[in-house]
Amino acid sequence: MLLFVLIPLYLLMNFYIVWRTLRWLRSCHSFFGKKWFITAFVIVYVLLATSLVTALVIPSGAVQRSVKVTSNYWLGTLLYILLFMLLADLIRLILLPFRRKLPETFFSRRMHAAAGGAVFCLVLLFSAYGIFHAHDTKVTSYNVNIEKSGGRLDSLKIALIADTHLGYSVGVPELQKAADLIHEIQPDVIALAGDIFDNDYDAMDDPEKLIEIFRSMESKYGIYACYGNHDIPEKLLAGFRLDNKKGKVADTRMDDFLEAAGIHLLSDDAVLVDDAFYIAGRIDYSHGGASRRLSPEKLLKNLDHEKPIIVIDHQPKELDELAEAGADLDLCGHTHDGQIFPGNLATRIAWENSCGLLKKGNMYNIVTSGVGLWGPNMRVGTDSEVVEITVNFKG
Repeated sequence: MLLFVLIPLYLLMNFYIVWRTLRWLRSCHSFFGKKWFITAFVIVYVLLATSLVTALVIPSGAVQRSVKVTSNYWLGTLLYILLFMLLADLIRLILLPFRRKLPETFFSRRMHAAAGGAVFCLVLLFSAYGIFHAHDTKVTSYNVNIEKSGGRLDSLKIALIADTHLGYSVGVPELQKAADLIHEIQPDVIALAGDIFDNDYDAMDDPEKLIEIFRSMESKYGIYACYGNHDIPEKLLAGFRLDNKKGKVADTRMDDFLEAAGIHLLSDDAVLVDDAFYIAGRIDYSHGGASRRLSPEKLLKNLDHEKPIIVIDHQPKELDELAEAGADLDLCGHTHDGQIFPGNLATRIAWENSCGLLKKGNMYNIVTSGVGLWGPNMRVGTDSEVVEITVNFKG
């Protein structure tokens, strides 16, 4: 497994961070060179660095939940510690050939202390901003025109949410904020594009209250959803699976949760709503879904293509195929828009549409950055959002 290839790299990375941090602290004051301080620092660091594993092995409960939440904060902070440390060392390496031409202060102990202080401040700034910004949910609006008749409807307002990841980082307060924004939108239909859960049903803070919040989301035609790659029970370590099981291993409690919440789950099927438009939901591409789910052509071929066809698909894949099969609007999530910088740069390379609106032929594809979080409990360079889509029928 790739995970076990990366474990030595993780150990090496943490050794580098501890070594550089202790060197910086000693350059600030001799106090930080005392054995008792070094020992205490290493113990605290090891507890943080191993919190990912600790959360997996200790029994479920309040302690396990606290450790898991800590590990989610640690993941984001670790990224910025490594990023800014490497950047500082890179600048130092670039300056080394010019050492004789530069003032001696550039390579003095005082400059070393100042550089470490700058790294510390940047890590603190980015991490604190990411933590506080993570749950600052906003509304993003789009207008699209579909050249078909909507029957009695001239337009349709859709509220799109995805990636709630209900669990350790997202719970009642965050879902309530999304519900309040949806209430302001006053949609005709709500689309929930997968990753409703965060792999572990028991990680939710209050399932009954969450069900109540979903049921409070008012819309004319209800909530329609598809599952995503995290809507299955499995143990993850830093995002990597710890088992070799293939395919979706259902947790019936997740299905029961959606039914109790009044959410219509669509798994490679479609429904005709008010004799005006179709909503089709797809099985997720991951966990064996790529081989099990219907092709866009087979999914949509028996529908009346004179009517608007809206597809909910967790991952923004097979866009050309969906457009050719007759879909008019494809609603997705999954990417989180990279969630934290520089992840947002990577997703724009990896996905044809990592976030926002893209037109493929006569089809519009809209990808939301999502309501919730996965992994690091932070957002930097991206936003949590509820998407408001106004569909105008021009037939």
